[in-house]
Amino acid sequence: MSPIRYILRYALPYKGYIALNIVFNILYGLFNAASFLALKPMLEVLFGNNEAPAAMPTREISNSYQEYIFDSFRFQIADYAKGDATKALMLVIGVILITFLLKNLFNYFAVFFITYMRNGVVKDMQRNLYKKLISFPASFHANNKKGDTISRVTTDVSEVQRSFLSVFEMLIREPLTILFALIAMFALSAKLTLFVLVFIPIAGWLISIVGKSLKSRSEKVQKEQGELLSYLEESLTGIPIIQIFTAENIFNKKFAAVTKRLFNFSNKLVHRESLASPISEFLGVAVIGTILYIGGRLVLVDQSMSGEEFITYMTLAYGVLTPAKSMSRAVYSIRKGNAAAQRIMEYLFHKSEIQSPENPATLPKLSSEINFENIQFKYEDETVIDGFNLKIPKGNSVALVGASGSGKTTIANLLARFYDPQQGTISIDNTSIDSVDLKELRSMFAYVTQDAILFHDSVKENLLIAKPNASAKELETALQIANAFDFVTQLPQGIDTVIGDAGNKLSGGQKQRLAIARAVLKNPPVMILDEATSALDTESEKLVQDALQKMMQNRTSLVIAHRLSTIKSADEIIVLDKGKVVERGTHKALLAQNGVYKKLIELQSFD
Repeated sequence: MSPIRYILRYALPYKGYIALNIVFNILYGLFNAASFLALKPMLEVLFGNNEAPAAMPTREISNSYQEYIFDSFRFQIADYAKGDATKALMLVIGVILITFLLKNLFNYFAVFFITYMRNGVVKDMQRNLYKKLISFPASFHANNKKGDTISRVTTDVSEVQRSFLSVFEMLIREPLTILFALIAMFALSAKLTLFVLVFIPIAGWLISIVGKSLKSRSEKVQKEQGELLSYLEESLTGIPIIQIFTAENIFNKKFAAVTKRLFNFSNKLVHRESLASPISEFLGVAVIGTILYIGGRLVLVDQSMSGEEFITYMTLAYGVLTPAKSMSRAVYSIRKGNAAAQRIMEYLFHKSEIQSPENPATLPKLSSEINFENIQFKYEDETVIDGFNLKIPKGNSVALVGASGSGKTTIANLLARFYDPQQGTISIDNTSIDSVDLKELRSMFAYVTQDAILFHDSVKENLLIAKPNASAKELETALQIANAFDFVTQLPQGIDTVIGDAGNKLSGGQKQRLAIARAVLKNPPVMILDEATSALDTESEKLVQDALQKMMQNRTSLVIAHRLSTIKSADEIIVLDKGKVVERGTHKALLAQNGVYKKLIELQSFD
């Protein structure tokens, strides 16, 4: 589907506003032509050539509609002025002022209504982009830079609004303006008007030649804008590292290189785009010069056209050339917006590899077990999980331990279907998780990660993500279970305190306890804990560990542990090495084996 057709689909819900815009643009074009035609009787009054008919003319005795209209107007002027040229001039000026006033009033209403369509399309497009982005799996976001994604939702959508939607209005108004002006011009001189009609397609062809390279140049500019945003986002996130290693010069040089490329591409794009104005200006002057020559001969030599008609015709010709030049610039604008629209469409048409089945099975309530059977998984060409088998009975707590990179977090991600394995099956009560609705599946889990993910909002709003209709009592209970109630009540606005970007107004332990409270509030049958205490100090770890123990009571839990002291009470401990299970059993049984697990315990004890 072409970008223009796709964008127009977003405009369909606003067809009422588009219809009103067309109505007022028709009126605008009509009164635009009338405002110029009104100059003719004024010039006749000024030059004393306004001989009026003795009686009100009728269509039957007039040679043409043109003659009938102008003779009727002359009669009205003469009847009002009664021989007073000043009164006649005032009447004609009044008519001109009224036509110009109505023309601009109708133009205002046309813009007024089309604004709802333009801004509505942007709103709907950004909503759909956001909806798609938060539905894409982790693999998509891992392979795409944040800055480029942000650029598509903001910069590219804004470019579509400037390039497509602004032009959309122009492509309605300007042709109507030209049409009514040409009708009036034909009425004054068909010969001159035919020349103007020949010029318009020639001008369009010349301008399109220059505009062919705009799309590729615009794509490069938008790509570099995405690179700039990505680099900026990474730099802001990593400011402490940049400063502690005094690496400002390194990052300044890298950022300068990105801005240099953007500078060069932007200059080339603007230079090519700027050709539209001088080319259209020169072609317009060439036409005016030719009209002056041909029209001058009709007035001075052939005397088939009066001076007043010629001057009126020239103003109408200018009224045609101005919108024609605007339409020629629109060609550049459309080509530029085409690149932005295609970048947006790449995301909107992207098909996620993690989806709900068309006919999902009924989600079981976990009455028996969660089963991992012969799971194999690769990140690109690197095998992370190889032949993994595990059964988690309902109500049991299973811990995954092992060195970094052994595949612990990957197993949790596979259970939540952030990724799908290349081989093997994960099932709940013998129902494969890829056969059930994705949202229903994830409703079974709460996830507490090593880095507590909080949002720039109040404590209350961060908790309500888990259960939007939770009561005040439920919120309080969740905070108490998470050992977070005391510190939350001491915040400046209590539970309504805004906690800053990523919760950075709180300590690490406080953030983690809020994340646990959020998981408790959801009250799911399965808890997934990914090294929830590894980044905490001893005092915070004790509070968080106590909260975790309360939370896991009577629940099925999958615990990824870095500090092995926190998993001694687990029903089963799985020891992983390079994606394979090397040991399994309870804490006491694994110590008795005197194997990998015991060595890990000894290393942490030594630390």
